Formats: sequence, C-alpha cells, structure tokens
Amino acid sequence: MSTRTTELFASPLDVVNVGLQMFEEDIAAQGTAVTNVDWMPPGGGDPAVISALDTLATGELPERIATANAEAVERILTAQPMLIGYGRALDVVPGMTPTTILHAGPPITWERMSGPMRGAVTGAIVFEGLAKDIDEAAEVAASGKITFSPCHEHQSVGSMAGVTSASMYMHIVRNQTHGNIAYTNLSEQMAKILRMGANDQSVIDRLNWMRDVLGPMLKEGMEIGGPIDLRLMLAQAIHMGDEAHNRNNAGTVLLFQALAPALLQTSFTVEQKKEVFDFIASSDYFSGPTWMATAKASLDAANGVKDSTIVTAMARNGVEFGIRVAGLPGQWFTGPAQQVIGPMFAGYKPEDSSLDIGDSAITETYGFGGFAMAAAPAIVALVGGTVAEAVGNTRTMGQITTAENPNVTIPALGFQGLPTGIDVRKVMDTGILPLINTAIAHKEPGIGMIGAGITHPPVEAFQKATIALAATIA
Repeated sequence: MSTRTTELFASPLDVVNVGLQMFEEDIAAQGTAVTNVDWMPPGGGDPAVISALDTLATGELPERIATANAEAVERILTAQPMLIGYGRALDVVPGMTPTTILHAGPPITWERMSGPMRGAVTGAIVFEGLAKDIDEAAEVAASGKITFSPCHEHQSVGSMAGVTSASMYMHIVRNQTHGNIAYTNLSEQMAKILRMGANDQSVIDRLNWMRDVLGPMLKEGMEIGGPIDLRLMLAQAIHMGDEAHNRNNAGTVLLFQALAPALLQTSFTVEQKKEVFDFIASSDYFSGPTWMATAKASLDAANGVKDSTIVTAMARNGVEFGIRVAGLPGQWFTGPAQQVIGPMFAGYKPEDSSLDIGDSAITETYGFGGFAMAAAPAIVALVGGTVAEAVGNTRTMGQITTAENPNVTIPALGFQGLPTGIDVRKVMDTGILPLINTAIAHKEPGIGMIGAGITHPPVEAFQKATIALAATIA
C-alpha cells in the first residue's frame, strides 16, 4: 500500500453521501463527519420515464415546451375569477341530470369506491329522494340507475368525497379574462358532514336546509350585490394568515363581509337570515369551496395549450390519485391514493383513516394550500410539523414550478408570489412531489372527519404523464 493511501486512511475522513439516508446514519454513528446530498435518479430510476425525459430534452422540443408553458402559465396568472352567483346543480352544471352524482378525483365505479365516498353517495341518494334510507340507497347506487362522473369533467370541483347531486346549490365562478366557468358546492361546515362520508339524519336535515334556505338566500343576495373579485380577496386572505385550503379564518370573514349587506336585503325572514349568519359563523371553512372554484376557473384556462407540460388538476377519489396536464386535455394519469400523515382527533388511530381523497388539491395545483404554508404558520397546529418546515415547504415547491404569481404574494417571504405552474418534467427531474395538506376522513362510511395532515401524489401519475407527453409532443 502506498504512503499516500496509508496517510489517507490514517487521517480523519469527511464523507459525502449521495442518496440513501441510512448510509449517512451509519457513517455518523462511527463518529465520522458526513455530508448528505439529497439526490434521486430522474424519473424515479424508471428506464421508460428516463427515456421520455431524454426525448423531451431533445432538439427543438425544449424551446417548444418552454413557449407552451409560458403561455399556459400566463393564462393561469391573468385569470380573474369572479363569483357571479349561486344556483342549483341541476340548473347550472353542464351535464347534470336528476340521477347524476358527481364525485371527487378521476373516474371510479360504485364497486371500487372508498368508504367515505360510498357514505356520501348513499347520503346524497336519500337527500334527493331516490331512496328511503341508506340501505336502499346502496341498492340504488349498485343498480346502474345512477350516473357517476368526476366533478372535473363537469367544470366542477368537490372537497373530500366531492359528492354533488342535482338539488345542491353551487358557487358559479366566471373567469372574466378567458370566459370559462367553474362550479363547486357549498360548505356544510361541521365535521360530521356528507363530504366526509357521514350520512345520518342530521346530515340530511342540514342538506335540506341548505337547499331550501342557505342556497336560495345566497342566490338572491348575489343578484342584489353583484359579482365579487375572488382573486383580490384570495390575495387579501393570504396576507392575513390563511393558506386557503385548510386555514380559512380570514377568507371566510372577507367573503361574509362582501355577502352580508346583500343578504340582509333579501326577501327571507329575519329568523332565516339569523340562521344563515350563524351557520357561516360556525366554521371558518365556509370560504374553502370558494377558493377551490377560484383555482379551478384559473387553471382550466390553460387546458389545451399544445405542447405544455403544466399540471392543471390534481384530484383524488380515495382509491386513485389523478393529474391532468395542459397539453393533454381531458386525459387522466393515475396512481394509488396515499396515506395522509398528521394529527388525529382523540380516539382515532392512523389505521382508521381513509386514503387521500378530494378535489381540494386544486388549491395546491394553483399555488396555495400546501404550497403557501409559509403564509400561514398557524396551520401547523392542524396538520402537524413546525413553522420552519412550513416555510421550507413553500420554498421547495418553487423547485417544481415555473413562475411566481405576482397577484397573490406571501409577506413572510418578502412578498414572493405563490409558486405556480407545476411542470411534470421538473417533478420527474428533481424527485420532488407536490405537497398537499388536507383533512382525513374515516375509512368507514357514516363517520366523518377524524384528523388532518400532509400527503403527496403517487409518483406513478407523473411517470405516466411524462411518457404520454413524450409520445405526443415528439
């Protein structure tokens, strides 16, 4: 052995470890200095994905994609979503029928639905008068008489189970810049609610009241008060400490402030107005669906931009997680829904929870929610983690997006814009998956919300999208 080699092993080592953290831990345990480089092979190491990434990086394709992505992101950033009204789903949502039930996430059949989605579907069937009780509703759901369809395929979004039926009242949000419209139903407020899979008589009674009082009053109020600029209101809410997915304290106050004068002028009784005001005050989540429709109206404007690799939707049905991409309109790319990790309500354990579910990841797709946790440090009390991690999450999401949104900014980061425009290629190149904060529903129907936490999409959805993009664009 040479003298230089002998000297090398006799001197203190300073090791650089690339990849697996377990090697770092083993080296450190032996008292050796070690620096870990967080690295993953592109495409998750999948040869087909690596080949697709190479294809997308060949010749004039990068320039074509960059031009397309700039256009897609510009359409998202210049969107101006306006709340223009409320109306019954049957009257306003494209393709809705008396026996249509919309659900969250990519397409799924009754037989494959998760517990909370089945609970919500059977509750909606009873609510619509299509069955006398939950047992009969399950028979109706399995009979083929109900048309199940993703909310996203009807210009809509729905939180958690996302179940939307004909008589439910919807937000109507028009993108004033591009003319497209998005819809979402109203917040039920409480933890024991249909969207979480609960379906007892108290849930049905609340839905009846929302159909007969809340929805019509909101509709009449909007006719009196006129459109509300939601992008401006979202920017204000973010500045006031919301991330506008699971923390909506400021957003709900701002929305109520805008609605209240007109609601007072409606033809409803004083008692009914008090019921509505009390209902809105009962939970800060009242504005949560509003921001979902805001994001949907903005992102849909980018659909159909040829050659674009920008993600325009992320959605989960409790079994599968699906994404949609601007350059491949109408297509779903899916992988298995993931566990949500976070604090549980007293009496519940992680094994009680449903897998990730809901269309509410449309908020992260736009750039708020989990992407904007730096704006809402108080959110960690609900979903877990630390304030430093919340700030770090926002910075990390900047590595897989293409722009910062100048219209919606984060004061704590020097008024940096929201990280906007998830690029499928960047997700595959870096190995960084989008971060989502979300509620947790019980895995069994009829129970409801049992916690909240953090999750990520499955890498398979982005792998499939990358391969499809390479085959289409090249």
